[in-house]
Amino acid sequence: MQALERASADLPLAPGHSRRRECNYIRHGTSTLIAGLRVSNGQVYAHVGPTRTEADFANFVVSLIEGQADKEKFVFILDQLNTHKSETLVRLIARLNGDEPDLGVKGSTGILESMPTRMAYLEGERGVGKHQVCRVRFVFTPKHCSWLNPVEGWFSGLHRRVLKTGSFSCLSELIAKVISYANYYNKHLAKGIKWGKSTKKQIRKLIKRTKRLATILTG
Repeated sequence: MQALERASADLPLAPGHSRRRECNYIRHGTSTLIAGLRVSNGQVYAHVGPTRTEADFANFVVSLIEGQADKEKFVFILDQLNTHKSETLVRLIARLNGDEPDLGVKGSTGILESMPTRMAYLEGERGVGKHQVCRVRFVFTPKHCSWLNPVEGWFSGLHRRVLKTGSFSCLSELIAKVISYANYYNKHLAKGIKWGKSTKKQIRKLIKRTKRLATILTG
């Protein structure tokens, strides 16, 4: 996220435009956001910092799990960013799950050999280590389909409501606005998400409606 300060005030309104922004801006540095959305209640957990390394992400996962009952299980939905399939994360999950496999050597052998092998372990695949009962496991969205992750909707709202329209005189102001928005969202806007599975009949019905709509729109 860039802390951009508009060089001048907003321009006067014009017909058909709800807002007219000054195009020139002043840069005040960048910051990064790591966030997660809890499906059951819609609450967002956000961490803003200078970097988003594999260690930063692993620490974020730890912060979500710390203090929770040992019997509580966690399933994380993630896209396939490199830091989501890192050596640091694999070692962390092995410890949290009470797993003691031979992890091997990164780039050479075993579970740590490559991203696919690390990804398979994090997903809790049977036969990989002793991953029979997973307290913590991960589900990865297909490549180019990160929009399937519910938190992406929250990121979109953050961009539209805070980052796109904001003018930040310093980096600390940007960080404060992002955290403030996360707190406001949790208090006033957060809602649980009801997961469901569509039947083949429902999918066929949806396809039929879509084709009919496309016919109407194209004439």
